[in-house]
Amino acid sequence: MRALLFFVLLPPKNRSAMYKFRFVDLLCGIGGFHQAMASLGGECVFACDIDESCRDTYFKNYGIMPKGDIAKVASSEIPPHDVLCAGFPCQPFSKAGSRQGFKDSIKGTPFLDILRILAYRQPKYALLENVRNLATHDNGFTWRTIYDSLTHFGYQLLPDPIIFSPHYIGIPQHRERVFIVCARKDIGEIPPFAFNDKEIPLCNIGSILQSDSEIMNIERYKLTGEQTRLLDLLDEFIRGIDRKRLPGFPIWSEWLCDADVDRVGGDVPKWKRNIIRKNTELYSQNSQFIDEWLRKARHCPLFFGAKAKLEWQVGQVDNPSVWDNIIQIRPSGIRVKPGTYFPALVAITQTPIVGREKRYLTLRECARLQSFPDSFIPCSNEKQAYKQFGNAVNVDCVKTFAKYMLGDVETRQKYQVK
Repeated sequence: MRALLFFVLLPPKNRSAMYKFRFVDLLCGIGGFHQAMASLGGECVFACDIDESCRDTYFKNYGIMPKGDIAKVASSEIPPHDVLCAGFPCQPFSKAGSRQGFKDSIKGTPFLDILRILAYRQPKYALLENVRNLATHDNGFTWRTIYDSLTHFGYQLLPDPIIFSPHYIGIPQHRERVFIVCARKDIGEIPPFAFNDKEIPLCNIGSILQSDSEIMNIERYKLTGEQTRLLDLLDEFIRGIDRKRLPGFPIWSEWLCDADVDRVGGDVPKWKRNIIRKNTELYSQNSQFIDEWLRKARHCPLFFGAKAKLEWQVGQVDNPSVWDNIIQIRPSGIRVKPGTYFPALVAITQTPIVGREKRYLTLRECARLQSFPDSFIPCSNEKQAYKQFGNAVNVDCVKTFAKYMLGDVETRQKYQVK
């Protein structure tokens, strides 16, 4: 599981003002936390990350060379600070903790290092960020361990994690993450946070796209002729089949045929057998068109394996087209999602394709999806840069919770439980 963020803020004298504070950026990545905290008046006094490439990118942008492995940094080496930011991989905690206590369950995890520094420096506030799965991971054991650990070390936090996404605040990326807001018990309680998912603003992918004239060497982002031909074939398929109901299940071309599903091997799991059945039924309803389409598709060099599978996740629309939407080439197939906002950036190579532009997202566009400013300098290794943005925390989401915690009037009015 992905990075977890801790956040500490000084209580403002004026509820709407952002005051100066000192923060440390532990397990910092490329500084998504840094961007948010510095924009609110924070001064970074220490940073660390185990990844050398991330450290280099951090230094290029902030002039601070992070230290390495947090496990090798003594708590006394961390300077005094007001704000503690930290990200850590949330690997499964030991089930032994359910019998022997949370101290046993967190052994060997970076979370233990975070706790020892929190205990040593005792910051006033904390904000945690992690993948959505944290809320239910390991039947709730992981969340309960985190909750009990922080409570034990003197922090009050809401009993449930908050699930939030950039597209909730108008950034065209669907990236649900868990945020956990904490306060040291002697400081006061965190007001309950609520979000009305019926008031999500409209997103526009054009808000983060670069114009062709802004993109140096644009051809390197454009689809190849063979890729375009492959996606043209899938577009022809989605346009040509019976449109009374577009398929909401994966299209597996090898099962677009007459087949007796009952004769499929007994070791095939039920879910897979169900998909096969739906594919054969789709074929029986569109056999003449599909036979002709398959003859054409098999002449395309890229039409094999996962690239011969289609995941249409746009739903029921008039005049459907692959090119009107967002496309990802994934191990499970070619996924097509609505062209309203992008799927979550990930660290592995699944860079989204902008259908209407027939090209991949640029690094600058990925930076914008994570709310990094255009002044941010990405890693010179493009593959590493895409990975780093995929791992980063969204800056504006962090700022939203920071302002909520600082008592910003507008933010509190919008999100505090009435």
